Amino acid sequence: MTIPVVTVGQSGEDLVGGLERLHGDIIVVRRCEELAELLAACQSGLARAAVIAGGSGELTATLVDRLAAVGVAVVAVAGHHDEAQRLRAIGAYVAGPDADSAELARNIAEAVEGLTGVGFSADGVRASSLSDPAASLNPTVPPVQETQEVEGDARIIAVWGPLGSPGRTLVAVNMAAELAADGQSVLLVDADSYGASVAAVLGMLDESAGLAQACRAADQGQLDLDTLRRIATPVFLKSGTLRVLSGITRADRWTELRAPALTMVLEKAKAIADVVIVDTGFSLEADEELSFDTLAPRRNAATLRVLELADTLYAIGSADPIGIPRLVRALAELETSVPHASPTVILNKVRVGTVGRSPQAQLRDAWERYGPAVDIAGFLPADLDACDASLLTGSVLSEVAPTSPLRHAIAQIVCANVQQNRKSHVRSARARRRLKR
Repeated sequence: MTIPVVTVGQSGEDLVGGLERLHGDIIVVRRCEELAELLAACQSGLARAAVIAGGSGELTATLVDRLAAVGVAVVAVAGHHDEAQRLRAIGAYVAGPDADSAELARNIAEAVEGLTGVGFSADGVRASSLSDPAASLNPTVPPVQETQEVEGDARIIAVWGPLGSPGRTLVAVNMAAELAADGQSVLLVDADSYGASVAAVLGMLDESAGLAQACRAADQGQLDLDTLRRIATPVFLKSGTLRVLSGITRADRWTELRAPALTMVLEKAKAIADVVIVDTGFSLEADEELSFDTLAPRRNAATLRVLELADTLYAIGSADPIGIPRLVRALAELETSVPHASPTVILNKVRVGTVGRSPQAQLRDAWERYGPAVDIAGFLPADLDACDASLLTGSVLSEVAPTSPLRHAIAQIVCANVQQNRKSHVRSARARRRLKR
């Protein structure tokens, strides 16, 4: 069975022409004039592989990811070492400038095998049968060239909740502050594509849109640890320091938070911090179902990708007759959208005025009768005076209201969770060492 290939651009040695002269199982079905034409051809199901023989500077991680999603592997011909390194960083297979047509054919076969899991021999002939071109594929990201940078093992904590201002940002910011006070190195990321507000809560100038900057660099394969440290703004608190990747400054900039680039940002973030806390948007709607353009960006992709990657997911709901039903419905949507997610449910703004006497007991009783199978893990009491003082001064609760019951409740939840995970990590490491012995 053949591997249909579409190409764009011309290399110095006309490697594509050499592919056609090989008369093997790798067949060039179309030579495109520009990248947009190549994308359209791939989206139509014409090819299994795309060869970028010229103009690779326009290739981004987002394009590589979207082509993989439609079952097309990407092989780029690099003109020099730096470009080859950038292309590998965004997930493309790379043919060096000195490669001949036979080597390019082998690269194509390896790329298709890496994407589909089907093996080929060195000359591009399949080692096992390929599935039908129309069959669904299980795309994987091609292997990335090893670099000098150390991979991080920081935990990613996502703070999410339904529509209606349940207090996601307030909780995320103060969780970050409490962990920083506990001696942790913390990176706070604002990935809300609807109403980014971390910068406003902390009294920062939000003109830079740090996360959008990091995503642009990642999309181009130019994000390294030093660049990420430079983009992340340090925030100095009385009890510690944390770094912040601020959110988009306008709602119409959501297209800058693309899932492939955000994934790369979070992977790099795990190497510069002990804990990465991400404030997400509320919507879990798979908006690609509403569009015929499968290569178009998705507004909710940032939220969905964060929830997929999170080690700990806090689901924040407002403890009132409106907020509770919203949270219940949202948890059902979460189970559908991110099946492997295991949310930790936190009820916020708990007060007698909206629930009645013994609010925690009444909320637990109502949740057991009408709520989902997930238990309530914690309650955050309403403290309007402390929240008002925090917003007015652009400070965290530990600075303006250190004795606030809300502040202590947040600290107890997040610090206990991180300490428990840290001990589990240490025990696992010790177990691995004993097994090696």
